Amino acid sequence: MKLLVGLGNPGPKYETTRHNAGFLVLDLLAEDAKLAWDEGAQGRFGGDIAKGSILGESCVLLKPMTYMNRSGRSVTEVMRFFKIDIRDVVVIHDDIDVPAGKVKARDGGSHGGHNGIRSIIDESGQSEFHRIKLGFGRPPEKWDPADWLLSQMTNEELLAIQSEMLKEVYDRLKHIFLRKAS
Repeated sequence: MKLLVGLGNPGPKYETTRHNAGFLVLDLLAEDAKLAWDEGAQGRFGGDIAKGSILGESCVLLKPMTYMNRSGRSVTEVMRFFKIDIRDVVVIHDDIDVPAGKVKARDGGSHGGHNGIRSIIDESGQSEFHRIKLGFGRPPEKWDPADWLLSQMTNEELLAIQSEMLKEVYDRLKHIFLRKAS
């Protein structure tokens, strides 16, 4: 079983911010697979979960509702409950060091300044999970990176997530699932 985690912040204020790209992609994956979100799981796991098959793999999808900086609490609760190894965790998140509209994958490593990734590493004590990074590029001149990430996406960015970037996420997931199976 795989755990697919989309990082973001709860509430309408953050819904279409760059920092919520992980939530948006997870919603699209769940919609494609016709999976229903169990919002009642928030009390037990600190997040919304959905269970089903993605690309032929049994998966639990998780959107931590603990806010970005505390995502690790929710992730580790779900890992414990479903007995999921850290190497079967895939975290989908925004990244300003990846060019806008691009998707990159990475296995393990440091948090790279991303507070959601930092929280998962701190709570689990491990960093050997997969990351799928959704690129937004560096902020425009004179923009604070945090303000840039917490600002609303443009229509072009939203469309890119729903089309090209989602296709790339599926390609990265296929590669991760195939590698683990061999």
